[in-house]
Amino acid sequence: MPFDVNTIPNISDIPNLLDIVFKGLLIGIIASAPMGPVGVLCVQRTLNKGRWYGFVTGCGAALSDMIYAGITGLGMGLVVDIISEPTTRFYLQLVGSVLLMAFGFYTYRTDPTKKIRRSGKGKGTLTHNGITAFLVTLSNPLIIFLFMALYAQFAFGLQPDKPVEMVAGFTSIVGGALLWWWGLTWLVDKIRAKFDNNGIKLINQIIGMVVILGSVIILLVTLTSLHLLN
Repeated sequence: MPFDVNTIPNISDIPNLLDIVFKGLLIGIIASAPMGPVGVLCVQRTLNKGRWYGFVTGCGAALSDMIYAGITGLGMGLVVDIISEPTTRFYLQLVGSVLLMAFGFYTYRTDPTKKIRRSGKGKGTLTHNGITAFLVTLSNPLIIFLFMALYAQFAFGLQPDKPVEMVAGFTSIVGGALLWWWGLTWLVDKIRAKFDNNGIKLINQIIGMVVILGSVIILLVTLTSLHLLN
């Protein structure tokens, strides 16, 4: 396969590359933050087995998220010229803001403690804990819709003919997810003596409120840019 010099990023491409990395980190954090089954499982394992077991659980979830993020990104990357058109991008961002707001309300109102399942008596290996978390997350393909909303909102379109940007984008999404799981397990481990079901509910409600607030701000910014299309 001949070497294509066009795949090497120029110095002028660095700001765009940094923008992709920043957006990817945000997407990874937002997609991982809600306390779904894996989030609760991560907290449980951190409390019952130790921080590394909780973090490995998050790593398994991040690996599954990377697969769905890749599927979503490749699908949207094929129509990047369409979604880059200002009017189309405006409506996509508008829909993305509304979907994120709805997701925030759903997260706030959801009681994640109802999904708690008792852990086995044995700790199991770190590999086993990571694989089970991967399978639990992989069994929920609906996360693709969340990635679609996030991609649309952040105008996160990666072109297949730009491999460096694609690798940087997907890697940053995984990095954002791992950053979230690292921070969550650190927090739970530090306050484990005071952490209970109410703590899980509180974290989930805070996440929901942050997502709602962020979506409202982004929606207002999107609407104020409407006059640029006229």
